[in-house]
Amino acid sequence: MAAIPVIALTGHLGAGKTTLLNHLLRHPGTRIGVVVNDFGDINIDAGLVAGQVDEPASIAGGCICCLPDDGGLDEALIKLADPARGLDAIVVEASGLADPVAIARIIGFSEIRGVRAGGLVDVVDAVNHFDTVDCGALPPVRYGAASLIVVNKLDQIPEDERSAVVQRVTQRAGQRNPRVHVVGTTAGRIDPGLLFDASAAPREVGQLSFLDLEIEHDHDHIHADAVTVSSADCVDPAALIDLLEDPPPQVFRMKGIVAVRHRVTVRDYVVNLVGSAIDIGTAPPGVAAKCLVAIGMHLDIGGVRARLDDALQPASGPASAQALRRLQRYRRLGA
Repeated sequence: MAAIPVIALTGHLGAGKTTLLNHLLRHPGTRIGVVVNDFGDINIDAGLVAGQVDEPASIAGGCICCLPDDGGLDEALIKLADPARGLDAIVVEASGLADPVAIARIIGFSEIRGVRAGGLVDVVDAVNHFDTVDCGALPPVRYGAASLIVVNKLDQIPEDERSAVVQRVTQRAGQRNPRVHVVGTTAGRIDPGLLFDASAAPREVGQLSFLDLEIEHDHDHIHADAVTVSSADCVDPAALIDLLEDPPPQVFRMKGIVAVRHRVTVRDYVVNLVGSAIDIGTAPPGVAAKCLVAIGMHLDIGGVRARLDDALQPASGPASAQALRRLQRYRRLGA
């Protein structure tokens, strides 16, 4: 089984975290595990909620764990990572008062088998953000922890001001985190394909569409692009790591399976990149297709494809010891 991405969902009170989570839960073909401190306004059937970590309750679109006040995140992740649940992703919705830096660190250093860090999504209120969160001379530290910033509620500001608000958030966040990605939306409607793979959702080749993503008075659909490059040969892990450490512009996520020739064996690895977080694990036996997929917004399709092609060029021989050491730096514990 592939490791399940654990996505932290943060944001100031009222920014729209729960709205975004409900949007993900309604997406066809997805099964999402949810970890919360309280159920709040999550769109679930209250009759199905036990409210205990002991046995996650089933909900439409997945399962849910409710954490007690004294924590218990690892215990919840162990329960939700059970392959029998068939989850595509686990979302940890943090309190509006929670520290995103601390949450990212807790998830990033988790040693739970079967899960991996899936990035931190920070939801921003387009109307009030610069009066409540980012109102000092220096950008807030929380920007540094985010892999994706969602500027929400754009429909509540004049249409001719929306691009400027998104650009201002991008500029301020970039001072703390040059690799952060920023996307504007309303009602929390982001494409789940930016965050995880839906096991049964129909997909168009080459694009992952934003479901119903349109701002009021703006009917231009926004699409997240996907570029796939296949490789039937062993690759040089040094070239692969170079690509992952410095991905093409606007690429938010990469995934795939590659083969690497060691001195006497060939091993297959599962590769994942979310934001700046790189995760590499051992591929399950019997995997035939080897490829890399790059996903992001407004991609230069030709440029991205060329970068992936370069990284997947056939290796001339066994990987060097130095290249293997670089690969091992990103190996998930136990993978």
